[in-house]
Amino acid sequence: MKVVTVRQIPRELARAIERRARAARTSVNKAVIGLLEEAAGLAKKEGARPRHHDLDALAGSWTDEETAAFNRSLQAQRGIDPDVWT
Repeated sequence: MKVVTVRQIPRELARAIERRARAARTSVNKAVIGLLEEAAGLAKKEGARPRHHDLDALAGSWTDEETAAFNRSLQAQRGIDPDVWT
C-alpha cells in the first residue's frame, strides 16, 4: 500500500475528519481513506463484500489435485504426539 503524507490540513477539515472517525468508531486514517474513496468514486457499495489484502488472489485458484496434495501434506501435522501430550 502507498503511504501519503498530507500537510497543512485546514483546521475545520481536520475537525470534520475527526468527527467522522468518532461517529464511525474508526481511526482518523480509515476516515480519510473513506473520504478519498468517496471522492474518487470508489466507495464501497451498500451490501458489498469487504476487500481484504491478504490471500484473496489465491482463493479458488487451486485445482482438485492441488487441494488434495495440500491436505495430504498437512496430515502429518494433524497428529498428536503422545510423548508431548501425556
